[in-house]
Amino acid sequence: MQKHTISVLVENKFGVLARIAGLFSARGFNIDSLAVSETEDPTMSRMTIVLRADDRILEQVKKQLNKLVDVIKVIDYTRKQSINREVLLVKAEVEEKKRPEVLKIIDSVGAKVVDVSHNMITVEETGDEAKIHALLELLRPYGIKEIVRSGAVVIGKEG
Repeated sequence: MQKHTISVLVENKFGVLARIAGLFSARGFNIDSLAVSETEDPTMSRMTIVLRADDRILEQVKKQLNKLVDVIKVIDYTRKQSINREVLLVKAEVEEKKRPEVLKIIDSVGAKVVDVSHNMITVEETGDEAKIHALLELLRPYGIKEIVRSGAVVIGKEG
């Protein structure tokens, strides 16, 4: 199964998120990532949904989404040129003597330290899935205590 990223433009109304999530759960489809926010028009919201599916299931999902009254537009970014980003906050346990080593790793990937305590560093990273995964793998040997991820957001490239 391939990973697909779809963007769903919806009316910004109470209950729309629940109806869309219900559509997925009723059909046994799992959502890998879901990010929702208001758009440049406050009457609309954009949902970025990442799911694993074959092409047949993806077509079924898109058709079902388009049937919902509150859905304005569905865009499949899987094979389109787009910019994908995600925000990661990760808390790593770091002994004081290993802190310079960890700070060097954080700096080398362009991440940012947002909090430091006696034996803990909290790091923020923004990037595509590969960049997020790379940072996590570099920090894993030091002891990751907590991970929070925003879920993917996507915007199409022009031209």
